[in-house]
Amino acid sequence: MRETGEELAELQALLDASLSRSTSHLRSIVSGHTATAEQLTGVLTGMCTLALSTVTAKGEPRVSGVDGHFLHGRWHFGTARGAAKARHLAARPSASAAHLRGEDLGVFTHGEVEDLNPRAGEPAADWPDLLAYFKEFYGDDAFDWDEEVVFYRLRPHWMTVYAPDLAKLTAP
Repeated sequence: MRETGEELAELQALLDASLSRSTSHLRSIVSGHTATAEQLTGVLTGMCTLALSTVTAKGEPRVSGVDGHFLHGRWHFGTARGAAKARHLAARPSASAAHLRGEDLGVFTHGEVEDLNPRAGEPAADWPDLLAYFKEFYGDDAFDWDEEVVFYRLRPHWMTVYAPDLAKLTAP
């Protein structure tokens, strides 16, 4: 868990607000089967496969898989600079992501992406720390980190969690 107390409080406020704004149908499914921010960050460690949805210029939805890393209460992911999803996100930064572990866990997020290491302009202030994390995870020479890959942070405006048996997820 890499989150500060402030980041956990922000994430908890987001989870609470998102659930309160959800439909009665979703609340009937999720209520009593969710996780706190602290529990969630304890479960979402390492690489978590995400189904990432973007939108084409014609407004057509596209979904693809990405390596998701839940750091500081937000999803971070990368792709090739020439990938279709990179073009979609550059033009239309809204995205949705879902992380599913069978019937045991569902984390659903909607928000806007931030380009962490743009070709032009300044990288995100925390890019050096994030780059060190990604190099440690994937290997220092896994990519040409400046030219081949672009990394994003999904800044959520809505997020909910479905975890019917949290103890199962946290058992050693």
